Amino acid sequence: MSIGFYFDMSRCTGCRACQIACKDKNRLEVGTIYRNAHTFSVGSFPEVKCYSYSASCNHCESPACMAACPTGAIDKREDGAVILDREVCKGDGACVEACPYGVPKLWEDGKAGKCDSCYLIREAGGTPACVAACPNRALDFGEVEELKKKYGDALVSDIAVLPSSDKTKPNVYINAKETATETGFTEVDW
Repeated sequence: MSIGFYFDMSRCTGCRACQIACKDKNRLEVGTIYRNAHTFSVGSFPEVKCYSYSASCNHCESPACMAACPTGAIDKREDGAVILDREVCKGDGACVEACPYGVPKLWEDGKAGKCDSCYLIREAGGTPACVAACPNRALDFGEVEELKKKYGDALVSDIAVLPSSDKTKPNVYINAKETATETGFTEVDW
């Protein structure tokens, strides 16, 4: 079994409610974020298009962060969630360097942390904080096969702002806007 996130780009307004909910749930220090919402523009005036993308851990089939961790602090649960045990982490930053998505973050205490798919909330019957907080229901989470059945075959894991999914095989499924495949994008700084 594998778990993952679904993201509907046509519903996301870039409000960052998901990012704030994640930060609050994880009690993250200033400057540390596990879920990042970004807005990108493509084209030039008068033909400018934009889209938003909300990114966190993709709970990859072949997590580069786990392979790089020298202490075994990162493990893949039976349900597919990639978990980092901060008690075991020695803070060498190998996971931060290895992840092509920039997911693990080093805290001020020198240890790494990352999205854990809110596995404790899920075990209690809830949904990840980011999914629950999204006012437009642009995010969903669940078993990969169920997400594919629910949202259809047009989902992608590769868009222009993400690295190729070939090596890590991320479990993120995106209902992407056509503009998300265009190169030459610029991040919009709010």
